[in-house]
Amino acid sequence: MLRFVIRRLLLSVLSLFAISVIVFLLLDLAPGDPTSQIPLTVPAEIREQIRESLGFNDPMPQRYGNWAQQLLINEPLHLFEKATGACIGDCEERNRIISWSSRSPAMDTVYERLPQTLWVLGLGLLFGFLLAVPIGTMQAYKQYSIFDNLGTIITLLGYSVPVFVIGPLLIWLFSVKLGWLPTFYKTTHDVVFFDWESIWFQIKQLIMPVTVLTLFNAATFGRFTRGSVLENLNESYVRTARSKGLSERSVLGRHVVRNSVIPVVTLLALQIPGIFGGAIITENIFRINGLGELLLGSIQRADFPMVQSLVFIFAVLVVLFNIIADVLYGILDPRIRYD
Repeated sequence: MLRFVIRRLLLSVLSLFAISVIVFLLLDLAPGDPTSQIPLTVPAEIREQIRESLGFNDPMPQRYGNWAQQLLINEPLHLFEKATGACIGDCEERNRIISWSSRSPAMDTVYERLPQTLWVLGLGLLFGFLLAVPIGTMQAYKQYSIFDNLGTIITLLGYSVPVFVIGPLLIWLFSVKLGWLPTFYKTTHDVVFFDWESIWFQIKQLIMPVTVLTLFNAATFGRFTRGSVLENLNESYVRTARSKGLSERSVLGRHVVRNSVIPVVTLLALQIPGIFGGAIITENIFRINGLGELLLGSIQRADFPMVQSLVFIFAVLVVLFNIIADVLYGILDPRIRYD
């Protein structure tokens, strides 16, 4: 297993290098630069000086090398120094990725927005998975029953009804009509874990966006779980387990569910990075200043350094969670070995 993980990590480095080149070239060759946001009254020579100071006149390999060094070396060093208080090398003069729109370090904005995204998307993903596995399992075990038919209807509704329909409906019902929940997410609220009022306010403003994402994730994972359990219920090892006198709970829990979760883990591993991008609609509906809203705003403002950083972060998440999924395969299914 250890050799497999090391092998995958080495391959991941090559994959991320190729992805970084593609991401950089796609956005670097796109029309637009930081001078496009400057008023037209600014003289052309001033614009050219700005381009020169930002390195736009350098050869493309040099521009890529500078960006890769800032993203892969300088930014991790800055984060480590900020967390530990230690200083490595030239801390004060270290070049960092600068956002064209805010004129500040791009990754600082990412670190500020990340907690909001993790609060909403993390809980939505967790609750969706925890609901989908037992419900999908029982639907498959009681195939064509009232429970299965009702679960299928709810699953199809949660999967097919768009987020931009469910979100405003929840706001209209629970915020406008009933007044139980805040209309929009208050990003500036700092959660004090020993203050019940602070915790309760955070719970209330999380209920609607988390519910929207939970419904979608539970519908997606539930359909996969049901199909996978149905397939495994007809396998020979299930009949063997029953012939040995094992209880139905043991057959389902120790054998069927364990093997059925493997494709769901694959979907979960691929879904986690995609949720960050797919959260654009949810974050805009509930006014959550997360990474999804940041990515959309950066694209609209042609803030290429910010877009490059976010897209590469999503690529890292895709590679990382694929490795985690591969490791979980061996844990969930003893038949899978990487020796």
